[in-house]
Amino acid sequence: MSIELANVAHLDRLSLDSDGAEIVRSAIGSDTLRMIREALFDQPADQAGIRLFGVEDLRPFLEPDGAIGKLAALRMKGSPRAVRAILFDKTPSTNWSLAWHQDRVIAVQDRIEVAGFGPWSRKHGALHVAPPFEVLSRMITLRVHLDPVPETNAPLLIAPGSHRRGRIAEHDVLAVVGECGVVSCLAAAGDAWLYATPILHASEAAAIPAHRRILQVDFAAEPLPGGLQWLDV
Repeated sequence: MSIELANVAHLDRLSLDSDGAEIVRSAIGSDTLRMIREALFDQPADQAGIRLFGVEDLRPFLEPDGAIGKLAALRMKGSPRAVRAILFDKTPSTNWSLAWHQDRVIAVQDRIEVAGFGPWSRKHGALHVAPPFEVLSRMITLRVHLDPVPETNAPLLIAPGSHRRGRIAEHDVLAVVGECGVVSCLAAAGDAWLYATPILHASEAAAIPAHRRILQVDFAAEPLPGGLQWLDV
């Protein structure tokens, strides 16, 4: 499947079920968007990605009936919970690129050895573990755009349908991208992109960097086995 990057109208044809991604236009109203920005106002500046813990003013938006959580609730069985949140920004001083990859780890509270879970690592001070692929395949990643993301400001690139390939070996990633094609996920402020968490994705450095704040939230609707507990937000 290949989609012409320059044709923005094609973005609205993507489906979460078949392509692993879809856009919800104007998902967050202007007043709610302002309140979300205010909730994140005191986060550190000039960092590529900030893992969000204990931001009390943000949590109501992530509940299943909240402005963000309900977008996941409409597409997941059970009651989804926000299990990880990261604030991304690209500015002239934090203008990075990201190679093609799958998200392969989850954040948990404590290290408990459970079959199929591992290896373990720490990121942003949080304990992470690679779960069985089936856990990732039942999750949704939601990106709320707090600022516009035109082509010049490094929109996320995805390979539609790659989420159906299972865990992809690193040496096969570029071949799978070539087979699936590439979509550039343009967005206006207030738009939300929903992704199958294991979809292949990448990001280039911005050609014209400006504030490109994106709140990315991972949602899961099932408990973890063996006593493992989601870290939550």
